[in-house]
Amino acid sequence: MNRLYNIRLRTALLIYISLDVLCVGAGMGVPIFCILFGAPVGWYLGSRVSTEGTDLRLGLRKILIYAMITASVTFVGMGLIWGRCVVMLFDPATDFVNFGIPMILYQPKASFIGWLVLMIFISPFLQFLMTIFGGLVAMLRGR
Repeated sequence: MNRLYNIRLRTALLIYISLDVLCVGAGMGVPIFCILFGAPVGWYLGSRVSTEGTDLRLGLRKILIYAMITASVTFVGMGLIWGRCVVMLFDPATDFVNFGIPMILYQPKASFIGWLVLMIFISPFLQFLMTIFGGLVAMLRGR
């Protein structure tokens, strides 16, 4: 198992990107599996940082930076998937009701805006929080 933590960071990032794309595909563009994937990624990062033998402050800083990197990968992916739909907000002939998203607010356009904000901004932030949580739990466990 120690061999798993000795992988180069570039290789680990490429493995993460491929698994993140798989999670986005499994959720059909909705990053629910990416958010849940943040916990094992954080656990791996926390275990990796704690096996390096660094002090706590530096270890927490590394987990924060790594969580930002993983969340930015999901942010870019969501921007590529859902960013093209932002143009629909400026088209007066767009039918938001039949777009296929849940209408959770009173107006279809407001629901569409809320959906885009949720997909592009809030979901990567939730993954960021889940990654930090997994990393901190792994560091508390003290690998």
